[in-house]
Amino acid sequence: MKKLVLAYSGGLDTSYCAKYLSQEKGFEVHAVSVNTGGFSPEEIKEIEQKALALGATSYTSIDAVSNFYDKVVKYLIYGNVLRNNTYPLSVSAERIVQAMEIVDHAKKIGAEYIAHGSTGAGNDQVRFDMIFQIAAPDINIITPIRDNKLSREAEIEYLQKNGIDYSWEKAKYSINRGLWGTSVGGDETLTSHLSLPESAYPSQLEKELSKELKLTFIKGELTAIDGVSGTPVANIEKLESIASKYAIGRDIHVGDTIIGIKGRVGFEAAAPTIIIKAHHLLEKHTLSKWQQYQKEQLGNFYGMLLHEGNYLDEVMRNIEAFLADTQKNVSGDVFVTLHPYRFELNGISSSNDLMNASFGSYGEMNKGWTADDAKGFIKILSNPGKIANHVNQEND
Repeated sequence: MKKLVLAYSGGLDTSYCAKYLSQEKGFEVHAVSVNTGGFSPEEIKEIEQKALALGATSYTSIDAVSNFYDKVVKYLIYGNVLRNNTYPLSVSAERIVQAMEIVDHAKKIGAEYIAHGSTGAGNDQVRFDMIFQIAAPDINIITPIRDNKLSREAEIEYLQKNGIDYSWEKAKYSINRGLWGTSVGGDETLTSHLSLPESAYPSQLEKELSKELKLTFIKGELTAIDGVSGTPVANIEKLESIASKYAIGRDIHVGDTIIGIKGRVGFEAAAPTIIIKAHHLLEKHTLSKWQQYQKEQLGNFYGMLLHEGNYLDEVMRNIEAFLADTQKNVSGDVFVTLHPYRFELNGISSSNDLMNASFGSYGEMNKGWTADDAKGFIKILSNPGKIANHVNQEND
Protein backbone atom coordinates (compact mmCIF):
# COMPACT_ATOMS: atom_id res chain seq x y z
CA MET A 1 0.00 0.00 0.00
CA LYS A 2 1.14 3.55 -0.76
CA LYS A 3 1.97 5.42 2.43
CA LEU A 4 0.23 8.80 2.82
CA VAL A 5 0.25 11.43 5.57
CA LEU A 6 -3.04 13.28 5.95
CA ALA A 7 -3.20 16.66 7.69
CA TYR A 8 -6.19 15.76 9.85
CA SER A 9 -8.29 18.11 11.98
CA GLY A 10 -11.31 15.90 12.66
CA GLY A 11 -13.64 18.16 10.68
CA LEU A 12 -15.83 17.18 7.75
CA ASP A 13 -13.30 17.81 4.95
CA THR A 14 -10.44 15.85 6.49
CA SER A 15 -12.81 13.10 7.65
CA TYR A 16 -13.95 12.66 4.05
CA CYS A 17 -10.31 12.54 2.95
CA ALA A 18 -9.44 9.86 5.51
CA LYS A 19 -12.28 7.57 4.38
CA TYR A 20 -12.00 8.26 0.66
CA LEU A 21 -8.22 7.90 0.43
CA SER A 22 -8.08 4.69 2.46
CA GLN A 23 -11.17 2.97 1.04
CA GLU A 24 -11.39 4.22 -2.55
CA LYS A 25 -7.76 4.91 -3.39
CA GLY A 26 -6.07 2.22 -1.35
CA PHE A 27 -3.66 4.45 0.55
CA GLU A 28 -2.16 3.55 3.89
CA VAL A 29 -3.37 6.72 5.61
CA HIS A 30 -1.42 8.12 8.55
CA ALA A 31 -3.49 10.92 10.08
CA VAL A 32 -1.59 13.77 11.76
CA SER A 33 -2.88 16.75 13.68
CA VAL A 34 -0.57 19.55 14.76
CA ASN A 35 -1.46 21.39 17.96
CA THR A 36 -0.40 25.04 17.82
CA GLY A 37 -2.57 25.85 20.81
CA GLY A 38 -6.25 25.43 21.56
CA PHE A 39 -6.61 21.62 21.69
CA SER A 40 -7.36 19.92 25.01
CA PRO A 41 -6.21 16.33 25.71
CA GLU A 42 -9.85 15.25 25.52
CA GLU A 43 -10.29 16.82 22.09
CA ILE A 44 -7.11 15.15 20.82
CA LYS A 45 -8.33 11.77 22.05
CA GLU A 46 -11.66 12.25 20.27
CA ILE A 47 -9.86 13.24 17.04
CA GLU A 48 -7.75 10.08 17.28
CA GLN A 49 -10.78 7.83 17.72
CA LYS A 50 -12.49 9.36 14.69
CA ALA A 51 -9.39 9.05 12.50
CA LEU A 52 -8.95 5.36 13.26
CA ALA A 53 -12.68 4.70 12.78
CA LEU A 54 -12.49 6.34 9.34
CA GLY A 55 -9.81 3.91 8.20
CA ALA A 56 -6.54 5.59 9.15
CA THR A 57 -3.71 3.14 9.84
CA SER A 58 -2.29 5.42 12.54
CA TYR A 59 -2.90 8.74 14.22
CA THR A 60 -0.27 11.12 15.57
CA SER A 61 -0.80 14.32 17.52
CA ILE A 62 2.20 16.66 17.37
CA ASP A 63 2.56 19.27 20.11
CA ALA A 64 4.04 22.25 18.27
CA VAL A 65 3.07 25.10 20.60
CA SER A 66 6.64 25.88 21.70
CA ASN A 67 7.90 25.42 18.16
CA PHE A 68 5.19 27.80 16.92
CA TYR A 69 6.37 30.44 19.39
CA ASP A 70 10.07 30.00 18.67
CA LYS A 71 9.77 29.96 14.87
CA VAL A 72 7.00 32.49 14.29
CA VAL A 73 5.22 34.19 17.20
CA LYS A 74 8.41 35.58 18.73
CA TYR A 75 9.15 37.49 15.53
CA LEU A 76 5.58 38.71 15.19
CA ILE A 77 6.04 40.32 18.60
CA TYR A 78 9.49 41.70 17.76
CA GLY A 79 8.00 43.21 14.58
CA ASN A 80 4.74 44.39 16.22
CA VAL A 81 3.00 42.70 13.31
CA LEU A 82 -0.66 43.54 12.81
CA ARG A 83 -1.82 42.91 9.24
CA ASN A 84 -3.55 46.03 7.92
CA ASN A 85 -2.92 47.51 11.39
CA THR A 86 -5.58 45.12 12.73
CA TYR A 87 -5.01 41.37 12.60
CA PRO A 88 -2.25 39.52 14.54
CA LEU A 89 -2.05 36.78 11.86
CA SER A 90 -3.57 34.18 14.16
CA VAL A 91 -4.48 31.47 11.62
CA SER A 92 -2.06 32.13 8.78
CA ALA A 93 0.91 31.94 11.15
CA GLU A 94 -0.30 28.60 12.52
CA ARG A 95 -0.69 27.01 9.09
CA ILE A 96 2.98 27.53 8.27
CA VAL A 97 4.19 25.63 11.33
CA GLN A 98 1.56 22.92 10.88
CA ALA A 99 2.68 22.36 7.29
CA MET A 100 6.34 22.09 8.29
CA GLU A 101 5.55 19.61 11.05
CA ILE A 102 3.55 17.47 8.62
CA VAL A 103 6.44 17.45 6.15
CA ASP A 104 8.84 16.36 8.89
CA HIS A 105 6.50 13.54 9.91
CA ALA A 106 6.07 12.39 6.30
CA LYS A 107 9.83 12.21 5.85
CA LYS A 108 10.21 10.41 9.17
CA ILE A 109 7.86 7.56 8.22
CA GLY A 110 8.89 7.48 4.55
CA ALA A 111 5.57 8.59 3.08
CA GLU A 112 5.36 9.20 -0.66
CA TYR A 113 2.21 11.31 -0.45
CA ILE A 114 0.79 14.16 1.63
CA ALA A 115 -2.90 15.10 1.62
CA HIS A 116 -4.90 17.98 3.05
CA GLY A 117 -8.56 18.98 3.01
CA SER A 118 -8.30 22.51 1.64
CA THR A 119 -10.75 23.72 -0.97
CA GLY A 120 -9.76 25.71 -4.04
CA ALA A 121 -11.22 28.94 -2.70
CA GLY A 122 -9.03 29.85 0.26
CA ASN A 123 -5.57 30.81 1.47
CA ASP A 124 -4.69 27.54 3.21
CA GLN A 125 -4.28 25.60 -0.04
CA VAL A 126 -1.49 28.01 -1.01
CA ARG A 127 0.23 27.91 2.37
CA PHE A 128 0.20 24.12 2.64
CA ASP A 129 1.18 23.45 -0.97
CA MET A 130 4.02 25.98 -0.97
CA ILE A 131 5.60 24.55 2.17
CA PHE A 132 5.16 20.98 0.89
CA GLN A 133 6.57 21.72 -2.56
CA ILE A 134 9.59 23.63 -1.25
CA ALA A 135 10.46 21.43 1.74
CA ALA A 136 9.55 18.07 0.14
CA PRO A 137 9.51 18.37 -3.66
CA ASP A 138 9.60 14.58 -4.11
CA ILE A 139 6.42 13.99 -2.09
CA ASN A 140 3.17 14.10 -4.07
CA ILE A 141 0.33 16.33 -2.86
CA ILE A 142 -3.25 15.05 -2.95
CA THR A 143 -6.29 17.30 -2.34
CA PRO A 144 -9.59 15.45 -2.91
CA ILE A 145 -11.90 18.31 -1.88
CA ARG A 146 -10.20 20.79 -4.19
CA ASP A 147 -9.63 18.43 -7.11
CA ASN A 148 -13.15 17.01 -7.13
CA LYS A 149 -14.85 20.34 -6.33
CA LEU A 150 -16.86 18.62 -3.61
CA SER A 151 -19.73 20.31 -1.83
CA ARG A 152 -20.36 19.86 1.86
CA GLU A 153 -23.52 17.91 1.03
CA ALA A 154 -21.64 15.51 -1.26
CA GLU A 155 -19.06 14.79 1.44
CA ILE A 156 -21.75 14.07 4.05
CA GLU A 157 -23.65 11.81 1.64
CA TYR A 158 -20.51 9.78 0.88
CA LEU A 159 -19.66 9.33 4.56
CA GLN A 160 -23.22 8.32 5.47
CA LYS A 161 -23.28 5.73 2.66
CA ASN A 162 -20.15 4.26 4.18
CA GLY A 163 -21.54 3.99 7.70
CA ILE A 164 -20.03 7.21 9.09
CA ASP A 165 -22.88 9.24 10.51
CA TYR A 166 -21.34 11.73 12.92
CA SER A 167 -23.19 14.96 13.51
CA TRP A 168 -22.05 17.06 10.57
CA GLU A 169 -24.48 19.88 11.27
CA LYS A 170 -22.68 23.05 10.27
CA ALA A 171 -22.05 25.31 13.23
CA LYS A 172 -23.40 28.83 12.89
CA TYR A 173 -19.87 30.16 13.48
CA SER A 174 -16.58 28.55 12.57
CA ILE A 175 -14.00 28.83 15.33
CA ASN A 176 -10.25 28.26 14.99
CA ARG A 177 -8.46 28.61 18.31
CA GLY A 178 -4.68 28.78 18.73
CA LEU A 179 -1.90 30.24 20.86
CA TRP A 180 -1.90 33.51 18.93
CA GLY A 181 -5.63 34.17 18.73
CA THR A 182 -8.98 32.76 17.66
CA SER A 183 -10.64 33.39 14.30
CA VAL A 184 -14.41 33.61 14.03
CA GLY A 185 -16.25 33.23 10.71
CA GLY A 186 -19.97 33.38 10.01
CA ASP A 187 -22.60 34.66 7.64
CA GLU A 188 -21.90 38.23 8.78
CA THR A 189 -18.25 38.06 7.70
CA LEU A 190 -19.36 37.16 4.18
CA THR A 191 -20.89 40.64 3.94
CA SER A 192 -19.24 44.05 3.99
CA HIS A 193 -21.61 45.73 6.43
CA LEU A 194 -22.68 43.33 9.18
CA SER A 195 -20.80 42.94 12.45
CA LEU A 196 -20.55 39.72 14.44
CA PRO A 197 -22.98 39.50 17.36
CA GLU A 198 -21.70 39.26 20.90
CA SER A 199 -22.68 35.59 21.07
CA ALA A 200 -20.37 34.68 18.17
CA TYR A 201 -17.21 35.18 20.21
CA PRO A 202 -16.01 32.20 22.27
CA SER A 203 -14.97 34.42 25.21
CA GLN A 204 -17.76 36.37 26.83
CA LEU A 205 -17.50 39.36 29.16
CA GLU A 206 -17.10 38.08 32.73
CA LYS A 207 -15.18 40.86 34.48
CA GLU A 208 -16.25 44.48 34.79
CA LEU A 209 -13.98 45.83 37.54
CA SER A 210 -10.76 47.27 36.14
CA LYS A 211 -7.55 45.33 36.72
CA GLU A 212 -3.95 46.57 36.62
CA LEU A 213 -1.16 44.36 35.30
CA LYS A 214 2.60 44.66 35.05
CA LEU A 215 4.09 42.98 32.01
CA THR A 216 7.84 42.36 32.13
CA PHE A 217 9.83 42.05 28.92
CA ILE A 218 13.45 40.94 28.63
CA LYS A 219 14.99 41.54 25.19
CA GLY A 220 11.54 41.72 23.65
CA GLU A 221 10.10 38.56 25.19
CA LEU A 222 7.31 38.50 27.80
CA THR A 223 9.01 36.88 30.80
CA ALA A 224 6.74 37.75 33.74
CA ILE A 225 3.25 38.96 34.66
CA ASP A 226 2.89 40.88 37.93
CA GLY A 227 6.35 39.74 38.94
CA VAL A 228 5.64 36.03 38.46
CA SER A 229 8.11 34.57 35.96
CA GLY A 230 7.21 32.02 33.31
CA THR A 231 8.07 30.96 29.80
CA PRO A 232 6.81 33.26 27.03
CA VAL A 233 4.31 30.58 25.95
CA ALA A 234 2.99 30.16 29.50
CA ASN A 235 2.72 33.93 29.89
CA ILE A 236 0.79 34.29 26.63
CA GLU A 237 -1.66 31.62 27.80
CA LYS A 238 -1.91 33.21 31.26
CA LEU A 239 -2.54 36.69 29.88
CA GLU A 240 -5.15 35.32 27.49
CA SER A 241 -6.95 33.65 30.39
CA ILE A 242 -7.00 36.93 32.34
CA ALA A 243 -7.76 39.41 29.55
CA SER A 244 -10.29 37.34 27.59
CA LYS A 245 -12.66 37.68 30.55
CA TYR A 246 -12.79 41.38 29.70
CA ALA A 247 -13.74 40.60 26.06
CA ILE A 248 -10.62 42.44 24.91
CA GLY A 249 -9.06 42.03 21.46
CA ARG A 250 -12.15 41.61 19.32
CA ASP A 251 -12.25 42.97 15.80
CA ILE A 252 -13.00 42.14 12.17
CA HIS A 253 -10.12 42.02 9.71
CA VAL A 254 -10.59 42.91 6.05
CA GLY A 255 -7.70 42.07 3.77
CA ASP A 256 -6.45 40.82 0.44
CA THR A 257 -6.27 37.06 0.16
CA ILE A 258 -3.42 35.29 -1.59
CA ILE A 259 -5.75 34.27 -4.42
CA GLY A 260 -6.63 37.86 -5.21
CA ILE A 261 -10.03 38.45 -3.63
CA LYS A 262 -10.98 40.43 -0.54
CA GLY A 263 -11.66 38.46 2.62
CA ARG A 264 -13.27 39.32 5.95
CA VAL A 265 -12.88 37.44 9.23
CA GLY A 266 -13.66 38.12 12.86
CA PHE A 267 -11.22 37.32 15.62
CA GLU A 268 -10.54 37.63 19.31
CA ALA A 269 -6.96 37.91 20.45
CA ALA A 270 -6.74 39.47 23.89
CA ALA A 271 -3.17 38.43 24.73
CA PRO A 272 -1.66 39.07 21.27
CA THR A 273 -3.23 42.53 21.04
CA ILE A 274 -2.06 43.58 24.50
CA ILE A 275 1.42 42.09 24.10
CA ILE A 276 2.04 43.75 20.72
CA LYS A 277 0.86 47.16 21.92
CA ALA A 278 2.76 46.90 25.23
CA HIS A 279 5.91 45.76 23.45
CA HIS A 280 5.57 48.60 20.93
CA LEU A 281 5.27 51.16 23.74
CA LEU A 282 8.42 49.81 25.39
CA GLU A 283 10.24 50.09 22.06
CA LYS A 284 9.20 53.73 21.71
CA HIS A 285 11.13 54.40 24.91
CA THR A 286 14.16 52.22 24.26
CA LEU A 287 14.88 52.36 20.50
CA SER A 288 16.12 55.15 18.25
CA LYS A 289 13.75 56.72 15.76
CA TRP A 290 15.57 55.07 12.84
CA GLN A 291 15.41 51.65 14.48
CA GLN A 292 11.68 52.11 14.90
CA TYR A 293 11.28 53.28 11.30
CA GLN A 294 13.14 50.32 9.80
CA LYS A 295 11.39 47.88 12.12
CA GLU A 296 8.01 49.12 10.97
CA GLN A 297 8.90 48.56 7.32
CA LEU A 298 10.44 45.12 7.82
CA GLY A 299 7.82 44.00 10.35
CA ASN A 300 5.03 44.68 7.86
CA PHE A 301 6.98 42.95 5.08
CA TYR A 302 7.63 39.93 7.30
CA GLY A 303 3.94 39.67 8.16
CA MET A 304 2.88 39.89 4.50
CA LEU A 305 5.31 37.18 3.40
CA LEU A 306 4.27 34.94 6.29
CA HIS A 307 0.58 35.45 5.54
CA GLU A 308 1.13 34.48 1.91
CA GLY A 309 3.05 31.29 2.67
CA ASN A 310 6.57 32.50 1.86
CA TYR A 311 8.03 31.47 5.22
CA LEU A 312 10.82 29.38 3.69
CA ASP A 313 12.21 32.21 1.56
CA GLU A 314 15.69 33.04 2.91
CA VAL A 315 14.79 36.71 3.25
CA MET A 316 12.64 35.70 6.24
CA ARG A 317 15.75 34.53 8.09
CA ASN A 318 17.43 37.84 7.23
CA ILE A 319 14.51 39.82 8.64
CA GLU A 320 14.38 37.63 11.75
CA ALA A 321 18.08 38.31 12.38
CA PHE A 322 17.45 42.05 12.10
CA LEU A 323 14.39 41.96 14.35
CA ALA A 324 16.17 39.89 16.99
CA ASP A 325 19.14 42.27 16.99
CA THR A 326 16.86 45.26 17.64
CA GLN A 327 15.63 43.70 20.88
CA LYS A 328 18.92 43.96 22.83
CA ASN A 329 17.68 46.96 24.83
CA VAL A 330 13.94 46.24 24.81
CA SER A 331 13.70 45.27 28.48
CA GLY A 332 11.51 46.67 31.22
CA ASP A 333 8.03 46.74 32.70
CA VAL A 334 4.88 47.94 30.96
CA PHE A 335 1.90 48.91 33.11
CA VAL A 336 -1.51 48.01 31.69
CA THR A 337 -5.07 48.47 32.94
CA LEU A 338 -7.80 46.13 31.70
CA HIS A 339 -11.37 47.36 31.26
CA PRO A 340 -14.42 45.74 29.65
CA TYR A 341 -13.74 45.59 25.87
CA ARG A 342 -10.57 47.71 26.05
CA PHE A 343 -7.24 48.27 27.78
CA GLU A 344 -4.96 51.19 28.61
CA LEU A 345 -1.18 51.40 28.41
CA ASN A 346 -0.25 53.53 31.42
CA GLY A 347 3.51 53.73 30.99
CA ILE A 348 6.80 51.88 31.30
CA SER A 349 9.79 51.50 33.59
CA SER A 350 13.13 50.56 32.06
CA SER A 351 16.82 51.12 32.77
CA ASN A 352 17.13 51.56 28.98
CA ASP A 353 14.51 54.32 28.82
CA LEU A 354 15.92 57.03 26.52
CA MET A 355 13.71 59.61 28.22
CA ASN A 356 15.97 59.26 31.26
CA ALA A 357 18.81 61.11 29.51
CA SER A 358 20.11 64.17 31.39
CA PHE A 359 20.25 66.41 28.28
CA GLY A 360 16.82 67.89 28.81
CA SER A 361 13.06 67.35 28.89
CA TYR A 362 10.91 67.85 25.82
CA GLY A 363 9.28 71.30 25.87
CA GLU A 364 11.01 72.17 29.13
CA MET A 365 14.55 73.15 30.18
CA ASN A 366 17.52 71.95 28.15
CA LYS A 367 20.95 71.24 29.64
CA GLY A 368 22.95 69.99 26.68
CA TRP A 369 23.00 73.05 24.39
CA THR A 370 22.74 76.83 24.36
CA ALA A 371 20.21 79.08 22.68
CA ASP A 372 22.80 79.96 20.01
CA ASP A 373 23.42 76.23 19.42
CA ALA A 374 19.71 75.73 18.85
CA LYS A 375 19.42 78.68 16.46
CA GLY A 376 22.44 77.55 14.43
CA PHE A 377 21.08 74.00 14.22
CA ILE A 378 17.71 75.23 13.00
CA LYS A 379 19.34 77.56 10.44
CA ILE A 380 21.35 74.71 8.89
CA LEU A 381 18.35 72.35 9.05
CA SER A 382 16.30 74.82 7.00
CA ASN A 383 18.90 75.09 4.18
CA PRO A 384 17.34 72.47 1.82
CA GLY A 385 13.99 74.24 2.02
CA LYS A 386 15.55 77.68 1.47
CA ILE A 387 17.44 76.48 -1.60
CA ALA A 388 14.40 74.79 -3.14
CA ASN A 389 12.21 77.82 -2.49
CA HIS A 390 14.78 80.19 -4.02
CA VAL A 391 15.29 78.07 -7.15
CA ASN A 392 11.64 77.33 -7.75
CA GLN A 393 10.00 80.61 -6.75
CA GLU A 394 9.60 81.66 -10.39
CA ASN A 395 7.49 78.54 -10.98
CA ASP A 396 4.88 79.41 -8.35
